Amino acid sequence: MAAAASHQQQHRHPKRRRLALSLSPYPTPAAAPPLDSLLFLILDRVAEADPRALKSFALASRACHAAESRHRRVVRPLRADLLPAALARYRSATRLDLSLCARVPDAAIASAVSGSSPSCSASALCAVDLSRSRGFGFGAAGVAALAASCPGLADLDLSNGVDLGDATAVEVARAKGLRSPEALACALEAAHRHGARGVAVGCAELRELSLKWCLGVSDLGVQLLALKCRKLVSLDLSYTMDSFPAIIKLPNLQELTLVGCIGIDDAALGSLERECSKSLQVLDMSQCQNITDVGVSSILKSVPNLLELDLSFCCPFTPSVELNLSKCSGVTDTELSFAVSRLKNLLKLDITCCRNITDVSLVAITSSCTSLVSLRMESCSHVSSGALQLIGKHCSHLEELDLTDSDLDDEGLKALARCSKLLSLKIGICLKISDEGLTHIGRSCPKLRDIDLYRCGGLGDDGIIQIAQGCPMIESINLSYCTEITDRSLISLSKCAKLNTLEIRGCPMITSTGLSEIAMGCRLLSKLDIKKCFEINDVGMLYLSQFSHSLHQINLSYCSVTDIGLLSLSSISGLQNMTIVHLAGITPNGLTATLMLCGCLTKVKLHEAFKSMMPPHMIKNVEARGSVFQWIDKPFKVEVEPCDVWKQQSQDMLVR
Repeated sequence: MAAAASHQQQHRHPKRRRLALSLSPYPTPAAAPPLDSLLFLILDRVAEADPRALKSFALASRACHAAESRHRRVVRPLRADLLPAALARYRSATRLDLSLCARVPDAAIASAVSGSSPSCSASALCAVDLSRSRGFGFGAAGVAALAASCPGLADLDLSNGVDLGDATAVEVARAKGLRSPEALACALEAAHRHGARGVAVGCAELRELSLKWCLGVSDLGVQLLALKCRKLVSLDLSYTMDSFPAIIKLPNLQELTLVGCIGIDDAALGSLERECSKSLQVLDMSQCQNITDVGVSSILKSVPNLLELDLSFCCPFTPSVELNLSKCSGVTDTELSFAVSRLKNLLKLDITCCRNITDVSLVAITSSCTSLVSLRMESCSHVSSGALQLIGKHCSHLEELDLTDSDLDDEGLKALARCSKLLSLKIGICLKISDEGLTHIGRSCPKLRDIDLYRCGGLGDDGIIQIAQGCPMIESINLSYCTEITDRSLISLSKCAKLNTLEIRGCPMITSTGLSEIAMGCRLLSKLDIKKCFEINDVGMLYLSQFSHSLHQINLSYCSVTDIGLLSLSSISGLQNMTIVHLAGITPNGLTATLMLCGCLTKVKLHEAFKSMMPPHMIKNVEARGSVFQWIDKPFKVEVEPCDVWKQQSQDMLVR
């Protein structure tokens, strides 16, 4: 009887038994690899659809918890004190991302990696990101611990480490396997030649290196890099060199960035013909003020495989092969037409703020460069609406288009609808467009990911609804100062599950009803700007606290939020950046409690008046965790600037 019952039991729930086997934390050695591989494929799909679902999966059972731990390859703790527990759990992780931790002391990183067992994650780490660790705390001792405990370490990012010096550079050199450390990619004023020499001698396998703003790096240090680091593929020496670097001779160098190296002139470029590496493909010499067309000619003759050349912000010259002419005020129709007529295979063109060009240039661009995938022409105010229609008619391969502050109208949008591959469309401050024109984009550009409609005052809900319905993959939308939109727009956008950035500043008819729909439908929301949305109150904050656990940045200025709503946001563990200016319902006590509870804040903007109302010890405690206070002293102002006034102001702005 017992045998029959057992046989019957096995046939009654066959699927359940197989599921238990597949998730067992102790599978047989022969079965483990294929079962884990299949499970990991499933978890990859889950993570792609909704990263937060992995947490729910891990909480389902011990077996699921163990499986999720084996699957994780990237560890991103919110605070340094969580690091030991994270490394102990995720033993298969190969990348440690500490960019969410405002401060990572040497002691924390040393205790986490040095005290780990050989089977723990530290020994398997291949990449460590410390680019956001600021001020006192991390330094040479932490790098030494990483180098000693992580034998497979290949990538190390110490960007923005302004307090790091030669001792740290020496420790970086001891990590023999480093291939692409961003170590010293910062304002490393203390990195004199001994620091650069240490990196050069110790890191022969180096592939990528950034020494941007390392003002102490000498010619000798660079020469040593050229001599020892023969495998370098990418190098950034921006704002450092007074002469053309010897590094240009490296046989494998493909990308060289020399932004702001004012010592480089036509004479230095003339030496390229006999010295330059033939492997160089990308050269960025923007803001090099002493280069003219003579130097550009030298580049073209000496670098036969060059694919990309950036000469933006340089002195006016006759262009030959420029792909980036952003803010080059001397460019005219004659010069631009000449350039594009000889670059028929051009893929990317940036003529932002080239205010002297007219329809003549656009005719030349659209007739010669029909393979363009990126066109940026913000504030080209002398190009007419009729000429802008040529973009849609002749450049159907476009994926990125910036027509901010232009004469674009509905007919132009209708023509642009032919660009069905568009991923990014920026048409802010285009005062002639309406819902009718935006409807064409919504119906014809299903791949759209990013759209900027900043201060398009002629738009209403109907156009936004068409975008939401026709572009379900939308990730970022800027509707700031589109004053006619209501909650209907937000309700439609709540169906776009991948939306992560929403800017609705200065939209007075939007309420907590619409924001609540966004919170429930867009679980990946990470950046939210609701400044001057006066009808958004605590109800909206309560919905954000319950559903928007991915929220990292929020601007609450001028809203109707009180202490209750502000305190509710403290339950969002990853919240890093808050702007809280001119909130009448906020008290010093409520603000103090919120700041103490939000343990991961890195930047807080507050009105100057709160500085004297909050306990000094509280401010010091929050700053000690890595938060930076920015005190704003400006009067209360609610009126929205007229669009025509803003358009006139924007003519004088280089960057909005």
